[in-house]
Amino acid sequence: MQENSEITRLKVAIIGCGRVSEKHIRAVDKLRDRLVLCALVDTNPDAPAHLLSSCRRKIKRFKEFSEGTKKYIDYKEMLRDAKPDIVAITVPSGLHFQIARDCLDAGCHLLLEKPMTMSNKTSRELYQMADNLGLRIAMGHIYRYFPIVSLLHEDMANGVFGKAGHGSVVVRWGHDDDYYKQAAWRGTWKSDGGALMNQTVHALDLMCYLMDSDALSVKGMMARRFREMEAEDTAMGVYRFGNGALCQVEGTTATFPNDHEASFFINTEKAAIRISLHKGKPSYSIVTPKGRNLAFRYLRRYIKRFGLSYLISVAKNPHYGIYSDLYHAIVSGTTPIADGRSGYVAVDMVLGFYRAVLKNTEIELPLSSEFKIEEMTKLEF
Repeated sequence: MQENSEITRLKVAIIGCGRVSEKHIRAVDKLRDRLVLCALVDTNPDAPAHLLSSCRRKIKRFKEFSEGTKKYIDYKEMLRDAKPDIVAITVPSGLHFQIARDCLDAGCHLLLEKPMTMSNKTSRELYQMADNLGLRIAMGHIYRYFPIVSLLHEDMANGVFGKAGHGSVVVRWGHDDDYYKQAAWRGTWKSDGGALMNQTVHALDLMCYLMDSDALSVKGMMARRFREMEAEDTAMGVYRFGNGALCQVEGTTATFPNDHEASFFINTEKAAIRISLHKGKPSYSIVTPKGRNLAFRYLRRYIKRFGLSYLISVAKNPHYGIYSDLYHAIVSGTTPIADGRSGYVAVDMVLGFYRAVLKNTEIELPLSSEFKIEEMTKLEF
């Protein structure tokens, strides 16, 4: 599909009507000049109506928006009937692969929530399948779409900061036991994974993006300390990247549910880069050896390139950035910022960590053979 002077509106269908789907609906509504929501799918027949109702006050011309959206309980029927251009998949992680493959077979571009799938083999298969079909996959790696992050990636790749020495990732995204009891699949090895796969996977992706490098090996340790779940509620480890940098990671859901935090640090020859999100509030610091903070300069550059309206929209809802970027990639034939390869690499990083824990050794990346997350049932905490 080629970009032209006329705006082509693409049809979007959402499979899975859980909480994260609200962010998708708000993004599609804000991009209504380019996108139109054509269908909602959930095995619970009441879920689509409840989802729309929960978004009522945040959707312009709600009646028109909701009446134009068909509801389905069978996604295959939806694919035959609605024929969407884009399908957003927001179901439990263990269901991603089969649904995504069927959607690609139907000729649909994908917006796939993290993690991509639950094995490195199936993640790579989706990535390669989309590439072979000329279709786009955009991953729900929201951190790539935070303001100024793309500029930091660009400058890191161009050597502006010199060599990267080391970095760290901290994800303290607390959930209590009630969260895991809401659905039988949550916190299970087969369908969800633990703190690393569910809460930390897109933070690891951000480090790859900022470092402009893939991980070559990993060592790790895990524990289940406070939460009643099958998988881990705490993980700590170290990755070695292709550019020689080390990166330590801490991921946990065992902290307080009302004190969510994600923070990132990269030490380079020419700057110390810090990005953090604490209780929904982002902060940035790019400090030079002389103590000068370049964060405001990057903010001005970002506004000059993308506009203030785009910055505000992305800051409020990063899914706006994902949909906007995916639309541009489809009509211009380019690659989304968080593409299918990023989804595969992030899953491989997490599964490599899990294998390192299971084998109690350092594991080389990318994994040389298939590793399914169900193998972690062998682990004794």
